[in-house]
Amino acid sequence: VALDFQDELSEASHSKDIEKNYELPDGQKIKIGNERFRCPEALFTPSIIGQQESGIANMVYDTIMKCDIDLRGRLYRRIVLSGGTTSTTGLENRLKKEIRKLVSPETKIRIISASEQDIAVWLGGSILSSLSTFQKMWTTKQEYNDFGPSIMHRNFL
Repeated sequence: VALDFQDELSEASHSKDIEKNYELPDGQKIKIGNERFRCPEALFTPSIIGQQESGIANMVYDTIMKCDIDLRGRLYRRIVLSGGTTSTTGLENRLKKEIRKLVSPETKIRIISASEQDIAVWLGGSILSSLSTFQKMWTTKQEYNDFGPSIMHRNFL
C-alpha cells in the first residue's frame, strides 16, 4: 500500500525501479510495476474501480463517530486489523495517515495488527461456534426453509 498514492504513481511513471519479478504457483514468471500499489489503493479510494462506497479510513471514522462520544478516544486508540488483506505491507501506516486527516490533531490513534491477523476472524468464529451457549442460537437449514429470514429474529433477538 502506498503511503502517498499520487507520489508513488508519479515516481513509477519515471522509473523502472518499482518493477518486481514474481513466480506464480504454476511456475509462470511475471513482472509487475505500479500494480503493486494500484490494486490496494481501491481499499482507500474505491472510486478508482467504479465503486461509490467509502474507503476503509472513512468507514473506520464513520463507525467510531456513531459511537458514544465518551468512547471515541478509546476506540481510536484500539483500531484492530484482522483478515488476510490487513497484512498487506504499508496498510497500517496508510490507514493511520488517512484517519489522521479526519480527526482533530490531539486525537491519539493506535492501530493494532492482531497476532495471526490473517486467520483471526476464523479463529474467533471457531471459538464462538464451539461454546455451548452459542449452540442454542444455531439455525438449521430446515428451520430457515420453513420460516424464512424471520427465524433469525427468534434466534438472536
